[in-house]
Amino acid sequence: MNRFTHQMTSYWQQMLSVMRNEFRTIFTDAGVVLILVLALIIYATVYSMAYGAQVLRNVPIGVVDECRTPTSRSLIETFNAGPNTYVAYNPTSMEEAKDLFFKRKIYGVVYIPSDYEEKLLGGLQANVAIYADASYFLMYRQVFQEVVTSIGATGAMVEFQRLIAKGANLPQAQATTQPVIVGITANEEVCRRMVYNSIGLVTALNPYLGYGTFVMPAIIMVIIQQTMLIGIGMIGGTWREFGLYRKLCPPDRKRMSTLPIVLGKALVYGMIYSVTTFYILGLHYKLFHYPMNGATGTIVVFMLAYMAACIALGIAISTLFRYRENSLLLLLWTSIPLLMLSGVSYPREGIPDWLFNLGQIFPSSHGVNAFIRIQSMGASLSEVLPEIRMLCILALVYGGLACIGIHLVLNRADKDDIPAPHTSEPEK
Repeated sequence: MNRFTHQMTSYWQQMLSVMRNEFRTIFTDAGVVLILVLALIIYATVYSMAYGAQVLRNVPIGVVDECRTPTSRSLIETFNAGPNTYVAYNPTSMEEAKDLFFKRKIYGVVYIPSDYEEKLLGGLQANVAIYADASYFLMYRQVFQEVVTSIGATGAMVEFQRLIAKGANLPQAQATTQPVIVGITANEEVCRRMVYNSIGLVTALNPYLGYGTFVMPAIIMVIIQQTMLIGIGMIGGTWREFGLYRKLCPPDRKRMSTLPIVLGKALVYGMIYSVTTFYILGLHYKLFHYPMNGATGTIVVFMLAYMAACIALGIAISTLFRYRENSLLLLLWTSIPLLMLSGVSYPREGIPDWLFNLGQIFPSSHGVNAFIRIQSMGASLSEVLPEIRMLCILALVYGGLACIGIHLVLNRADKDDIPAPHTSEPEK
């Protein structure tokens, strides 16, 4: 019992020594403070401000009106009626419109032929051509959606007026021009996260179709992981570069133990990120009006599992770096690939299976999926339990690898500390 007590006391003292040194290393190193403490707040704020408008509005388009009649002008007015587009130019020919398009002054062209009014009022099918810039998907969606909706509404109105002129009553004319009406019945909990737009379509979970609401949850999860990996890697390189594995060893021991080092480091990073993530998931989310549909308990349990997996991975990777700069050089470029592998920037069904499965070894892939379901969709703890279970498994696996890596580094430090055998030069 005395031996066990002595061992636990030694472990406790070593862990406290590691924690004190870790805090001192972090808060006396401007580069590490920037990565571990400030980067998450800075990145989240800058991205949120960039996506603050949420929805792209007032996309400029050009209209080539060869009809030049009240009917065609009425159609053009509908393009200005909605918030998504406005008619910035009225080029007189398609060549002029093409020139404006390639100069990026407009992102779409609507061509109204000279026989538009004649065919429309004569009961024939009128053709209107739409040219939209598909090189920028957000621009393309806004232009195509607004123009097609306007043309469809105009056509329905003309048909409605024609039926009324022929003697049809209002219900008959409405049933002919709009034979199907979209209606959705949902329970109160679902309706709470839904919004009806102007054409009766229900958008759930992201009511205003905001780009920031869509992408920011995934970006925040990836930023948490990447800043941890880079920051912990920098400190791991500092430990090896300055021989801290030997300097922090208690006087009564020949070498430090593996477990106190891993636990001490993990506790420090966990405390730091508990503060920054509390700000991000609390005040920051409210400031930028992101959906907060998840229960507090579910978020806490998920974040504990996610941070444990990221910290364990960071400590394991940090044992590979001999110098502090190595982590920044080797890990910075992985952020975009990991965001893509999570299945957010591109649907999982379109990613090759082997590539998607490769992404499952990183905490961010499970973290992004679970966090979006919790915060945006209001998923319960039981509904995200598979992701949390995988994060716990990754935490155990990477925690084991971290212990092995620290053990190997301690052995290497012992070998470096052994003086080389003295060899005398042979007498001449």
